[in-house]
Amino acid sequence: MKLSAELAAFSARLGHDFADPGLLVRALTHGSLSSATRPDNQRLEFLGDRVLGLTIAEALLKADQGATEGQLAPRLNALVRGETCAEIARQIGLGEVLKLGRSEMMTGGRRKDALLGDAMEAVIAAVYLDAGFEPARAMILRLWGARIAGAEEAAFNPKTTLQEWAQAKGMAPPSYEVADRSGPDHAPHFRIIVRLDDGRQAEASGTGTKRSIEQAAASAMLHQIGDTP
Repeated sequence: MKLSAELAAFSARLGHDFADPGLLVRALTHGSLSSATRPDNQRLEFLGDRVLGLTIAEALLKADQGATEGQLAPRLNALVRGETCAEIARQIGLGEVLKLGRSEMMTGGRRKDALLGDAMEAVIAAVYLDAGFEPARAMILRLWGARIAGAEEAAFNPKTTLQEWAQAKGMAPPSYEVADRSGPDHAPHFRIIVRLDDGRQAEASGTGTKRSIEQAAASAMLHQIGDTP
């Protein structure tokens, strides 16, 4: 099997020349286009998630040899979560070569975080199965490099920090309300309000996941109460 010019260019962006091009094709095939003769990327996604997790965990240990498990865990989560995988996927133009069924194409599947993140993990598995752990590890470290260096900052979670602040003050956990939602399903725009027991509230709005806008609202509240790290 020979890769198309488009997939060959994508393979070059990955920095890996596939001995078995079929693995890359499978990694880029979403379930909406799968069939008995065309398997999707779900099983590869399962494997790629583990390869990614091991590689990033090892890199974090080496980067900060004095960090505790409690410090490392949120850094790991920040680097392997779906949103981060989707950001890497966009960085290398994965959405342009993703193979989707008509329904997903019509609803902007090439831009969806979930689809991009899953496919990125599947691509990692494809490299692992094609050439082994070391080439897959090298690719991950190359693509995630700058994020690994900034892992401590990426791990800051405004929602967790705000909840801990509220608990320390004897207050109930903050509540989050979706005040408005608009835009298409693949790029929803949210306006979210966060409220504290004492009546204080803050809000944030933007296009992205509900989780990311909640984080922004929590960050706005932390600024308001003067408790930002």
